[in-house]
Amino acid sequence: MIDVFAGPGGLNEGFSSLIDAAGEPIFQTVASFELDPWACETLKLRSAVRHYRRIDRVAPSSYYEFLRSGGRGLADLKVHSEMAVGFKEAESEVVCMALGPQTRPESDHIIESALQRHGGKDDWVLIGGPPCQAYSLAGRSRRKGDPTFADDHKHVLYKEYLAILERFRPSVFVMENVKGMLSSKHAGGAIFQSIRDDLSSAGYDLRSFVIPGSDPSPSDFIIRSENYGIPQRRHRVILLGVRHGTTLDSAGVLEEAMAPVTVEQAIGGLPRIRSMVSPRNRDSEVEWRRARDTAWLIAGRSGGRTAPTPDIGAAYLDEPAGDIVGELGDWLLDDRLGGVTLHESRAHMTKDLMRYGYLAQKAVMGERPKLGDLPDELVPNHKNARDVNAPFTDRFRVQVSGQASTTVVSHISKDGHYYIHPDPVQMRSLSVREAARLQTFPDDYFFVGGRTQQYHQVGNAVPPLLARQLGEVVARMFGRKVDTQRL
Repeated sequence: MIDVFAGPGGLNEGFSSLIDAAGEPIFQTVASFELDPWACETLKLRSAVRHYRRIDRVAPSSYYEFLRSGGRGLADLKVHSEMAVGFKEAESEVVCMALGPQTRPESDHIIESALQRHGGKDDWVLIGGPPCQAYSLAGRSRRKGDPTFADDHKHVLYKEYLAILERFRPSVFVMENVKGMLSSKHAGGAIFQSIRDDLSSAGYDLRSFVIPGSDPSPSDFIIRSENYGIPQRRHRVILLGVRHGTTLDSAGVLEEAMAPVTVEQAIGGLPRIRSMVSPRNRDSEVEWRRARDTAWLIAGRSGGRTAPTPDIGAAYLDEPAGDIVGELGDWLLDDRLGGVTLHESRAHMTKDLMRYGYLAQKAVMGERPKLGDLPDELVPNHKNARDVNAPFTDRFRVQVSGQASTTVVSHISKDGHYYIHPDPVQMRSLSVREAARLQTFPDDYFFVGGRTQQYHQVGNAVPPLLARQLGEVVARMFGRKVDTQRL
């Protein structure tokens, strides 16, 4: 398997988790390409862990010590006697480079060498999603009138994906993108129809993961994650391509979950934490409680203001991670971890904290105020804040406990306004770990970098548990029976 535009490895994690009845991996990554240097470090770390799980079915104890340190000492972990071989393999697997016409000779050489090292087989899979900002509906809205938009190179990065298909001819490919690509236009033409034509010319038939049949309509490629056990309403286009002339079995389709998974089920058991007050030299429990009590009073909450003030969290908390029943719990939780990583809150301005507390309390009461509905004392100082036609009137949004969350995207790295925690007692935006759980990254999955880089990586990924289900469909095409256990 080769992973391109890999991000922090969501697709890779799902596919790589699949094993057969003998415990042998069904898919093994031979090369991952990614531009972001922090995501590359995350990919290398996970690749090293995966190396030992293939051998011993467990990660080395030194990896858990690293997690319990809050991610300190990565350089030492790389040369630790328990991990050095895995990191050496990861260095050859993960390629930190931009894919494009100028780098194509180099990337072609890397791919060819990787495939040759593993027997030069042609029954391999290409996975990945070209960067999607230019296709996204929100991105197009923000850049309306921008004369450079039509020339954005991200419109045609799929051509690099196409070049790999044409040059190396994998049996199957899986390509993920935003659903905006179905309506996006470039140089006056429909992007999606152009992509379909290109893929057909390259010798591939397209199939849907959710609708059986050989001639899917564009909407048949949309996968609504909440229908498949993911605690998030993430709607993405995912293409399943099969090379002409292959003798693969019928793909089948994804099996819908019996019941939706909610925000509360995914993150409700994590330790309670509070936000810090910005600027940090003003942070105190007294200042924070004053903001919360004021917000609750404005929201009409008459009691409960004696609720205890939570701690601010940490890169590692030696506290229970909570119970999650069913498949999601089996996927996320790791008893060896003994706590929770990356569960610390951002610092927010007092006025934003009050908005968070007010809106979270209103959500508990079954109300969902928009920006223009906020009380005067909480309305942002923007000239069009009360304009019903103002863009992004839901820029402050609570992730409601009893529903799947809205889509977790990389914008979460910029601010937490759209990702307000549903518990009014905590009055904050989501932590990195909470966002990662909504994306279904296992609790032992560590994102390298500062907190901004961690949020960016989490939002820039395919949910691994969804990817596992995609991988099961592809595995069946190759006649492989998937075990219920995971790597």
